[in-house]
Amino acid sequence: MSKDAFDQWWEWAEKLPESMLTIPAAIHTPVMRLAPHERHDRDKVNEAVRRWQAN
Repeated sequence: MSKDAFDQWWEWAEKLPESMLTIPAAIHTPVMRLAPHERHDRDKVNEAVRRWQAN
C-alpha cells in the first residue's frame, strides 16, 4: 500500500534530526501553507497537495 501525502508529511515531520529522509516540494509547500492545526487533518492535507499538483 502506498502512503498518501498526509502519511508522507507526518513521517517526514516526525523524523529524527539526523535522518536524511526528504519529501518532495510538491508535498512540503502546500502543507506548509496550511495553518498548523490543519496539518493534522488528513483530508485537508491531501486536498492541498492535490490542488497544488493540479496547478
